[in-house]
Amino acid sequence: MVRLTTFIVTLLALSTPAAMAAEILIHDAKSQPESMTVAPDGSVIAGSASSPYVYRVKKGATTAEVFVDASAEGPGTFFFGQLADGATNTLWTCQLTPVPGTTPPARHTSLRGFDLATGKEKLRWNLPGDNSVCNDFTIGPDKALYISDTGNAKIYRLAPGATSADLFMQNKALDGIDGLTFLDGVLYVNNVIFSKVYRIPFDASGKPGRPVDIWMDAPVRGPDGMRAANGKLFIAANGTGQVVSLTIHGDTAHVTVLKDGLDTPTGIEPSGDTLWLTERGVGRVWSIPMPK
Repeated sequence: MVRLTTFIVTLLALSTPAAMAAEILIHDAKSQPESMTVAPDGSVIAGSASSPYVYRVKKGATTAEVFVDASAEGPGTFFFGQLADGATNTLWTCQLTPVPGTTPPARHTSLRGFDLATGKEKLRWNLPGDNSVCNDFTIGPDKALYISDTGNAKIYRLAPGATSADLFMQNKALDGIDGLTFLDGVLYVNNVIFSKVYRIPFDASGKPGRPVDIWMDAPVRGPDGMRAANGKLFIAANGTGQVVSLTIHGDTAHVTVLKDGLDTPTGIEPSGDTLWLTERGVGRVWSIPMPK
């Protein structure tokens, strides 16, 4: 029987009744929620980077069930990216499993899709190669799923209805790619190793070109999870312990710090009037009012 996991939820009242923030401790301080997402029904879903579980807390609930259990996948299995795709009723996840006896350590990773309502598996695609790092994903204007492979400087594209992804692009600048998202139809990616944000240009045929470096007017070290909303990019910067927004003007960006003093923030998710984030270092998921 799947064991229910307790979420401790503390509501912190702000200046108006509509502006509320939540602090959620997932299982314990060592659960390492690396990425999270919010389903259309308001459920908060977080993957653990220290265990083979994806957790879900339903809207209004204070306890959560283990939504995905990958404990049979091999020792050390854990999860990175999480994305709720309401249009296809799919939870997309990145699953990573260490390869035994490898030096330096290697991992086999998979894109897995689960039914958002039942948790039943819908799709599994193993990333190519002996060592890969499926990290995060975004849905493009073409309804395709774009997937980052951090260790191999690659982006894959899963076409709507397809069961396997194709290589979309590979570039040295993507060695360390983590978060990726579309803002106003433009693809942006970040590099968690070199603390960069890039715009990916497309030619008339839709083929990607060389990444364009976005100059930021303040340091954003260790950009990790990245999402777009309200004309801005939102980034969890694990190197500075901050959550920031980027206002893009051409190839430059103005950085605004939204929350600091965090212990390894790694995931971020706008949802309506709320901005959610993960604080991996202490096992928490937070929400704050969406900035205007």
